[in-house]
Amino acid sequence: MAPLESASPEAQTWRAGESEQGETLARCLRAWLGSVSWGQVRRLVAKRHVLVNGNLCLDAARRLRAGDVIKLLPHPTAPLPTADDIRIRYVDAHVVVVEKPAGMTSVRHAEERHWPAHRKRQNPTLQELLPRMLLPGAVSGVARRGRRAGRPQRGGGEGKRRLGSVYAVHRLDRDTSGLMVFARTAAAQRGLAAQFRQHLTSRRYLAVVQGRMRAQSIESRLVRDRGDGRRGSSSSPTQGKLAITHVKPLEYLGPYTLVECRLETGRTHQIRIHLAEAGHCVCGEKIYNKPLHGPPRADLSHAPRLALHAAELAFVHPVSGQQLMFESPLPDDLREFVSRLRRAAREAHC
Repeated sequence: MAPLESASPEAQTWRAGESEQGETLARCLRAWLGSVSWGQVRRLVAKRHVLVNGNLCLDAARRLRAGDVIKLLPHPTAPLPTADDIRIRYVDAHVVVVEKPAGMTSVRHAEERHWPAHRKRQNPTLQELLPRMLLPGAVSGVARRGRRAGRPQRGGGEGKRRLGSVYAVHRLDRDTSGLMVFARTAAAQRGLAAQFRQHLTSRRYLAVVQGRMRAQSIESRLVRDRGDGRRGSSSSPTQGKLAITHVKPLEYLGPYTLVECRLETGRTHQIRIHLAEAGHCVCGEKIYNKPLHGPPRADLSHAPRLALHAAELAFVHPVSGQQLMFESPLPDDLREFVSRLRRAAREAHC
């Protein structure tokens, strides 16, 4: 199979077809690349050169499915974030609020839940790491880090009980950083899930997009497959799920814009899709960077990753009824990215 596209002169991307259904990643890569050995293919995977559907894959024996997108990178990806990169912002007996680092999956995808334990340990999810962080000895250490950062923990000793699991009530994309809340009990999960389902939570995101974007509200009906295997908006008023995003420009950075996005609904990839369909792809976008059946849009921003950050989260505590609100500034990588674009914009006007 020929590559779908080249993101750079050296990067190569393929989409698995029906003939690759059930074949291993290693076998498919060897067929696509031609004259390479099994050992070379395995080394490419082990040394972090291969993405499957935008996620790093370290398993050469992974079975592919038709429609999977496989990208071979010319340079290895950055090391995966670890538990040390997770910051706990609030914890009590019922909920825990954290800042998720970019590059970490929120929860295990359904097709990965049957993986053996050693494969999961290679690429743990935020939901899998949190229980260990909330054990008695670990919580005190996390709380001390929070105080040094000027972000005190709450909930006292209640948060130090042994935790068997945490319950997800929403997700952030792997390459999106920022605030998430998990429930610690089934009752708290039901309460939080109802708030998200009824759109009673408040969520604000920061993004850097291509072009000079104006303030607008974007409303569409999102479907799982717009016609090329990607999610997108449908023109039919009876298909998909309603999605509403309110966008406000915060700063123009030459040919780019730092924007604020407030969600009225919370559909999968909603912000990324809406911004791309409005003609303003998020910098670093790798999936929604092309119109239906069109070529990829060039991205000359050199973003370090997807420039999207969950900066604000507010909800009602599912047990106490207290209104809780958290804010998270841009992390270092995106803050440096914005500074670079700001300097380039100033120099262009000199």
